[in-house]
Amino acid sequence: MTKQLIKSLTMLTLVVGLALAATVVSANGQTKSHALTANIPFDFIVGDKTLPSGKYVVSAATDDGAGLRISSRDGKSSAIRLSHVVAEKNKARSARMVFHRYGQQYFLAEVWSGEDYGRELMKCKKERNLRQEAASIAATRDSGQGKYQIVEVVAMVR
Repeated sequence: MTKQLIKSLTMLTLVVGLALAATVVSANGQTKSHALTANIPFDFIVGDKTLPSGKYVVSAATDDGAGLRISSRDGKSSAIRLSHVVAEKNKARSARMVFHRYGQQYFLAEVWSGEDYGRELMKCKKERNLRQEAASIAATRDSGQGKYQIVEVVAMVR
């Protein structure tokens, strides 16, 4: 009788374990990982790399989507940058790439696939320095000058 009970409990544990594994694999397969394409009309900076204007594809470089790969359609230019999830503040929900512009320098800041959540890229040292410099200029002049501009480029979900 004890052997039968142990055998039944072992079988039950095995079935529950397989069901749990199947659920995890199924849920992982449903994670949305959209690739975006966009035509960027200006040179821009991602991390420590300056990428030339042109057609680009943005895709997940890691399973969790934290790493983003930005690569030109011709394969000549690419960069990888860490990002984190940000919630959509307005109801626009359009696929787009958001850049911060300081003078004639553009930094890729956010990537949106048209869903409730997007990805915000980690700021590089150069952008942090420019932002700090712009803030100090704005404070000394007591004007709106020195702030960065937000530039959005429409993207397409693939």
